[in-house]
Amino acid sequence: MQQRNFGTSNRPVPAIGQGSWQIEASGKADAIAALRLGLDLGLTHIDTAEMYGAGASERIIGEAIRGRRDEVFLVSKVLPTNASARGTLRACEQSLRNLGTDRLDCYLLHWRGSYPLTETVVAFEALKRDGKILSWGVSNFDLADLEEVTAIAGAPECNQVLYHLQERAIEHAVIPWCQAHGTALVAYTPFGQSPALYDPTTSGGRVLEQIALAHGATARQVALRFLLRYPNVFVIPKAARPGHVRENAAADDFELSAADAAALEAAFKLGSPRDLPMN
Repeated sequence: MQQRNFGTSNRPVPAIGQGSWQIEASGKADAIAALRLGLDLGLTHIDTAEMYGAGASERIIGEAIRGRRDEVFLVSKVLPTNASARGTLRACEQSLRNLGTDRLDCYLLHWRGSYPLTETVVAFEALKRDGKILSWGVSNFDLADLEEVTAIAGAPECNQVLYHLQERAIEHAVIPWCQAHGTALVAYTPFGQSPALYDPTTSGGRVLEQIALAHGATARQVALRFLLRYPNVFVIPKAARPGHVRENAAADDFELSAADAAALEAAFKLGSPRDLPMN
């Protein structure tokens, strides 16, 4: 599995990881089996959040990684409603209990809320000093937000945002900013939110299908590879079925050509700069 340095830590992390939004809906046993298969295939970057299933996702992941914690680059997120200085500390402790671990590899502010960023950063730095988190970052931050948090404590290790073929707004400014500041860009929902994206009767779907056939791959694998053409980008697709886990892992087996990327850029327009969507 291809690995990339995550942020400024120089820690190698798989470019393709595992997301866990609504993973509890797949059933506990199936979700655990899928996560463990992902680890076996090298998808050792696992992302979760206290919000996901009100802690259920974290608890499932905790069971899945039991006995294998040292293999995993583990990320969770604090809700903005809990992101005061004290609230962040409490939330992190609860996430650690849910996950059955003594530390997170990266801890993120899920999105901006009413608490000042300075409060959250103070808590992040305290958790880092205590060894409960190894690094911290943000999620759903646009350019102005990134500049603000950087003025407080330097560039965040990670910015996790929505990014897929039909949602490329971050390519205007957010990806270049992250590249310039050594911040990892983690793409959630990398397959998009509409099955029509992969419909071969549409112009975009036909381009995906043609490129996939040329590489002996699937359209979904091509969609992942397109996002990974930026060297600081990581993707965290969710997969609750073994076939999907294997499909995601196999997206590491090929590279898109410059002509492939150009064809996809033409089929799925960049669009105008605007505020980031949030999930």
